[in-house]
Amino acid sequence: MTVVGFVVHPDRPEATALAERARAWLHAGGHRTIEVVPPGDPGAPAVAEPVDLLVSLGGDGTMLRAVEVATPTGTPVLGVNLGRLGYLTEVEPAGLERALTGFLDGVHEVEERMTLSVTLTGPDGTVLDQRPALNEAVVEKTVPGHTVRVAVTIDGTPFVTYAADGLLVATPTGSTAYNLSARGPVVSPRLRAMVVTPVSPHMLFDRAMVLEPTQRLTLTILEPRPAVVVVDGSSVAVLAPGSTVTTTAGERSARLVTFGTRDFHAILRAKFHLADR
Repeated sequence: MTVVGFVVHPDRPEATALAERARAWLHAGGHRTIEVVPPGDPGAPAVAEPVDLLVSLGGDGTMLRAVEVATPTGTPVLGVNLGRLGYLTEVEPAGLERALTGFLDGVHEVEERMTLSVTLTGPDGTVLDQRPALNEAVVEKTVPGHTVRVAVTIDGTPFVTYAADGLLVATPTGSTAYNLSARGPVVSPRLRAMVVTPVSPHMLFDRAMVLEPTQRLTLTILEPRPAVVVVDGSSVAVLAPGSTVTTTAGERSARLVTFGTRDFHAILRAKFHLADR
C-alpha cells in the first residue's frame, strides 16, 4: 500500500476537484491518501504522517510549497500544472492517473535538484529562521523610492556592498524565475551553483555572479533601512539593520518525479515562446 499526500491550491476549485478524483482512484486501488498543509498556512500540521509521494495540484507556487514540505524527508514530489506557466510541474491534469500509475509501477525517474539552505539571523546573533529554497532567497527594500544596502561576504571574506532594490540568490532551478526577470543568467537545472543577481542596482557594478555551491554567502543588512526577506515567493521576515541572511547549498536536494528525460532547452523554448527567426 502506498501513501500519497496532496498539496492543493486553496483558491482553485479545479485543483480541489482533481484531488478528489485522484483520491477516489487511489482508494479504489487499495492505497491511502492524506492532505498536506504547507508551512505557514493555518490549519493542520505540515505533515501528519510519512508519505511515499507528494502530489502538488496548482502552479509553480504550489509546487514550491510542496517541495518545502518534502525536502527535509527526501519525499519525491509530482507536480500537476493548474497554473499559468507551470515551469516546475511535470504533468497536465488529464494525465494525472497515468502519472500515478507510472509511479506505483516504478516506471518513473526522480530528478535531483539543488536547494539552498537559508538562515536568518538577528542583529544579536539569534537565529530567527532556517528553511530550504528550491528557487531563491531575496533581500528586498521595504520603502518605495529607496534602496536597501546589503554587504556581501563570500566564505568570510568581504566582497562588495550593494545599493539596490534588492539582491537575490538563486539555484539553477530558480534561474528561470525572479532571476530571469532581473536579467540574470539562465542555468541548466542539473548544475550545482548559486547565482547572485542584484535587482535594479544603483551602482556601476550591476552584473550577476555564479558561485560554487560549497561557498557560504552572507548578506548583511546595513543602515539606514530594514529589508524584507522572501524565500521561494513567501515573505519570511522584515530584518533590521545588522541582521544577516546566510545561504549555501542545502544538505538535501529536492526530488522531482519525472517520466523520461526532461529536455531543459525544449521546455525553455516552449514556456517562453522562443522561436527561430
